[in-house]
Amino acid sequence: MAKLQQTFVCQSCGAVYNRWRGRCEACNGWNTIVEETPGGGVQAGPAATRPSRARGRVFPLEGLTGEAKQAPRIPSGIAELDRVTGGGFVRGSVILLGGDPGIGKSTLLMQASAAMAGTGQRVAYISGEEAVGQVRLRAERLGLADRPVELAAETNVEDIVETLSQGRPPALAIIDSIQTMWTETVDSAPGTVTQVRSSAQSLIRFAKTTGTAVILVGHVTKDGQIAGPRVVEHMVDAVASFEGDQGHHFRILRAVKNRFGPTDEIGVFEMTDGGLAEVPNPSALFLAGRDHQAAGTAVFAGMEGTRPLLVEIQALVAPSALGMPRRAVVGWDPNRLSMVLAVLEAHGGIRLSGHDVYLNVAGGLRISEPAADLAVAAALVSSLSGAALPAETVYFGEIGLSGAIRPVAQASARLKEAQKLGFAKALMPQGRETADRALATESLRHIADMVAGIAANGPKRGGRGRNHNPRYEEAD
Repeated sequence: MAKLQQTFVCQSCGAVYNRWRGRCEACNGWNTIVEETPGGGVQAGPAATRPSRARGRVFPLEGLTGEAKQAPRIPSGIAELDRVTGGGFVRGSVILLGGDPGIGKSTLLMQASAAMAGTGQRVAYISGEEAVGQVRLRAERLGLADRPVELAAETNVEDIVETLSQGRPPALAIIDSIQTMWTETVDSAPGTVTQVRSSAQSLIRFAKTTGTAVILVGHVTKDGQIAGPRVVEHMVDAVASFEGDQGHHFRILRAVKNRFGPTDEIGVFEMTDGGLAEVPNPSALFLAGRDHQAAGTAVFAGMEGTRPLLVEIQALVAPSALGMPRRAVVGWDPNRLSMVLAVLEAHGGIRLSGHDVYLNVAGGLRISEPAADLAVAAALVSSLSGAALPAETVYFGEIGLSGAIRPVAQASARLKEAQKLGFAKALMPQGRETADRALATESLRHIADMVAGIAANGPKRGGRGRNHNPRYEEAD
């Protein structure tokens, strides 16, 4: 009898080795490599259950009708969720949903399944972490106990697929979570890389053959990444992240990957006593409680996909007693902040090398577009000079390394959102858009123009404002 070859698999990234190692060379993780049964994996699952190789069918591309070209979608009944998915769930698609523990993933999926079941669709909620009674208690707390949602507490993939195949195929099947599932074709413990990969493949095959939309709930690591092998994210059709902070009452659903829709849309929810409530106007939520008279705050008119969003940028510039001043950023790219600071010092005449800089996006929102450069620069200069920016003004624009302010896309949508919330003026780069603007705009060419405008409204020489700084007067 031939000796079986040992296989060692990293439980963090899925790298395979022929012997045990203390550190994985692929992800640099320590003590993540464990021994697994040879032959178990993606190739072993289908081959073990298929007695012979059957011929596949070939379909001509020119035979598709106009209706078949567009994948039919199933509305979830939650507008913010449909916005992120691209208009609803595509039949036969598989979505991987990740998020921190306690963020509200199960609550969101329970509300979505109840809304779809209320329209006559067959919906199944499979929980591998909770009993049926516990899931029913959550539904009663949310006021959804009367909805015809099929509940089950099972972790065996073969039993789940066999049960869902009986009768009419469900329109939506929720698996909570994929890390608890196991398949009989793999001889390893649930939660391992091989089990997660094989279980996900079986559920994906079921979705593609029956047209059922499947949502797989995934755990996340300490770094915020979805746990398990990266190959699962490549296998599914969409990857969504449910973000939020325990200190804030709102949650953000963001698409990381989507084969059937955009990846730059977000859905905003508010956590209430009755579950997750949709937020149709997130700008008003993020600007609530804003201090209009405080120096170091600027309102940024941003875009998240097709949705304009106004958020408050907060900056604090304080003299540092350290040899290397601190740079702390929350909600923005730290490298982008370093670039803006360098441009302000080189082309704006602002000396920031001896100051600690703290930057925060109010409300816990994370932004990444370069259009926030101008708002960040305005908040920094305002904090350094002690001059409060006008409360009715919004800022957006990209700053180049030469100090020039470059145009950004969708300026008209940003201006309309600012006007809707009562803002009267916008500082923006010179663009080519000629649409009628309902609010006053000031076009800026160079970062020095913005610095001069803030300095003109700041404390006079010899004055002592709240954030008076003599170094700013030297650069004035």
